[in-house]
Amino acid sequence: MNQRHHKTFRTSPRGFTLIELMIVVAIIGVLAAIALPNYNNYITRSKITEAVSSLSDARVRMEQYFQDNRFYNTDGSASATCAASVTVAATNNFTFACVASSSGQAYTWTATGISSMTDFTYTINQANTRTTTIGVNAVWPAAAANCWITNDSGNC
Repeated sequence: MNQRHHKTFRTSPRGFTLIELMIVVAIIGVLAAIALPNYNNYITRSKITEAVSSLSDARVRMEQYFQDNRFYNTDGSASATCAASVTVAATNNFTFACVASSSGQAYTWTATGISSMTDFTYTINQANTRTTTIGVNAVWPAAAANCWITNDSGNC
């Protein structure tokens, strides 16, 4: 006797249910809420690095100039212009300026933030004194310190 056995196969539904999609969206939202501020903080710190490294380089070159000329300004007179041979080109995030004392025995280099780094100011002088001023319109909390602030906690 031939019996035909017909088995009924249930096919499982394909795709995702609405609740599964909502869970995935919620997980992505939580990850984005954590990752995005950390990423922005990382980007800001990298921009600060270009300012402080340029200022450090300028200080070394100013000291070399002083060793050769015995003054920091252009000619040892009452000029407030720093040594013309020591320049720092502006970047996308900072402009750089130097002011020498009228005696030619002191100077201050300043990096002033532009664009997304507005209200960030870093300085260095002949005594290697470093200062930071972060204004109220900056992406980090306002702060002032006698060191270079390189993180959003305000610590040096």
